[in-house]
Amino acid sequence: MKAGKNCKIAVAGLGYVGLSLAVLLAKRHPVTAVDLDPERVDLVARGLSPLRDEDIESALRAGGLRLRATTDAESAYRDADFVVIAVPTSYDDRRGSFDMSAVDTVAEQIHRLNPRAALLIKSTVPVGYTAALRRRLGGANVLFSPEFLRETRALYDCLHPSRIILGGELSDPAQAEAARRFSELLLEGAEDENVPVLLMGSDEAEAVKLFSNAYLAMRVAFFNELDSYAETKGLDTGRIIRGVCLDGRIGGHYNNPSFGYGGYCLPKDTKQLQAAYRDIPEKLITAVVESNRSRKEFIAGQVLRRVRRPEGFGAVGVYRLTMKAGGDNFRQSSILDILDLLVKQGVPVLIYEPLLENVTSFRGCPVIRDLEEFFSRSELILANRAEPALDKVQSKVYTRDLFHLD
Repeated sequence: MKAGKNCKIAVAGLGYVGLSLAVLLAKRHPVTAVDLDPERVDLVARGLSPLRDEDIESALRAGGLRLRATTDAESAYRDADFVVIAVPTSYDDRRGSFDMSAVDTVAEQIHRLNPRAALLIKSTVPVGYTAALRRRLGGANVLFSPEFLRETRALYDCLHPSRIILGGELSDPAQAEAARRFSELLLEGAEDENVPVLLMGSDEAEAVKLFSNAYLAMRVAFFNELDSYAETKGLDTGRIIRGVCLDGRIGGHYNNPSFGYGGYCLPKDTKQLQAAYRDIPEKLITAVVESNRSRKEFIAGQVLRRVRRPEGFGAVGVYRLTMKAGGDNFRQSSILDILDLLVKQGVPVLIYEPLLENVTSFRGCPVIRDLEEFFSRSELILANRAEPALDKVQSKVYTRDLFHLD
């Protein structure tokens, strides 16, 4: 079957990766998206986005997509030519590896219902996972395709991909054909021409994902350490970064200081890559992980110095728990660790986070819903990302967001 003809596609998972891919592919092919969350499915079925992504919201509202959302996995998988697996894989610190249980469960279900379907794993996995799953399922047609999407810009990044990578056992004709066909599906939906397409072994494709995120984490850690040095020495961080980044080999991107990297990918992917070096000499990946930890400790120390009084600490207001301005995710957010460090030191902490609905406290700290009350009760306001709402209390705000970029 040529990619230009209708392919029946199912997508498991309606997070940023799954929903953006479902929208992209449904422009030309019938797509059934599956999720365990009936509220999320209902929103998509009604043409509404459960995620904070303006492009996804606009595409769903505009209609014209051949997209169906359901909680009925069996109906979605049984007749699909391709099934995209985009379910979460969190890092388990005790096991020193990703928790692959969700991917395992979905893959086994798909193969049981429809053994002829090609499985495309988009979830981030350890190196070697796809090949092992293929063997475990008796030689099933399982490919890995890394995603390189930004939260809140996921559909945009699907429409304008930096590269398309498919990994599989390419000496197997069925694997090679499935990789070619799926790359064509992604190219069909892209709005850019001449997008690089790379076909490689699944182990190599898995490594591309982990090393890409490790490099981004390293860059975040570098500019955060530059900022820690400059702030300690009383230097202008912004001027130093601009001077450094005018070197074309370095470039002026991904250089905005923060309280540390966090979110869906960088914390877990760097730890997974670190764990993969058990028997291989390395210093850099471990240094990146440790640098992120020490950055959060540095920020907490800076805050403590600013609110320490002879009679005790002044109140610190935490403005938003999300990693990115406009985002809806605070999983693994760096500010959560800083909050915990402050609380352990006895600092009274207040939280303003509109996403915390129907709760009066979070991690033992009061949640303030009224912004003006939050401003008045906070002696210092901690903001990983500065927003216009803070302009009126700028003298209280402590942030390292110099360039107002994510």
